[in-house]
Amino acid sequence: MTIHVRAPATSANLGAGFDVAAVAFDLWNELEVGDGNGQPVDSEHLGVRAFARYASPEGRTFTFTDRIPRERGLGSSAAVVALGLVAGAIAAGVDPAADELLAEGLPFEGHADNLAAALVGGVCLTWDGQIARVADDVPAAAIAVVPQERANTAEARASLPQELSHADAVFSAIKATLLGAALASGNSQLFAASADDKLHEPYRAANAPHLAAIRSDPPAGFLGATLSGSGSTVIVWADKARAADTVAQLAQRFPDHDVLHLAVTTTGAGSV
Repeated sequence: MTIHVRAPATSANLGAGFDVAAVAFDLWNELEVGDGNGQPVDSEHLGVRAFARYASPEGRTFTFTDRIPRERGLGSSAAVVALGLVAGAIAAGVDPAADELLAEGLPFEGHADNLAAALVGGVCLTWDGQIARVADDVPAAAIAVVPQERANTAEARASLPQELSHADAVFSAIKATLLGAALASGNSQLFAASADDKLHEPYRAANAPHLAAIRSDPPAGFLGATLSGSGSTVIVWADKARAADTVAQLAQRFPDHDVLHLAVTTTGAGSV
């Protein structure tokens, strides 16, 4: 029996939606699980460990195809966990709900927002083990500016302060409220107004110096820019009608970065 599954890239936080909001993109990692060829299984591989939550990996082969840049804030580890979970469920002949898959995957991934979006697609909110897909798209074009430098998620999270000033907390609450309203209504003006944060982005700025550079000198069609996860990727949100111009300007300004125009996918992890 051969199992072939895929899982999408994701961008978490979307500004002030820290640890809550994420979006899935049409950029995919894949996994093919086949019959064993006598070679030992790498039981420590993240995807194999996730597979083992539902079925034994022994006597099988695991071939991963990685297209999502690693350690760049685009959910590569969440995609690997999602691949293992859905492939394991298929091997076991079960069809668990997304909330169950999320619970099974969290011991490996640790970031519910990325994993939720990878599992169900679209734009998601997650809290207390629950997932709500609140939109099929974002009211802006998503353009990822991906540097060569990687970011360590654990180090980035350790850089966050234990306390915030009242002013910064209010600022972030306002932006998070605007984000929710923008996603629910599909309103690009509200979305543009939401694209800032004082809860996590200022403390992770060293991972993505191009975030400040883009905000201070915005390209054509610019609506906002957010740190993707903990970095180092920055998502530039642009007017959909002007996205081609935005991509061209960003590619010219950042020749050492990959500039990717990413469509939102409404499909989460599953069979190919």
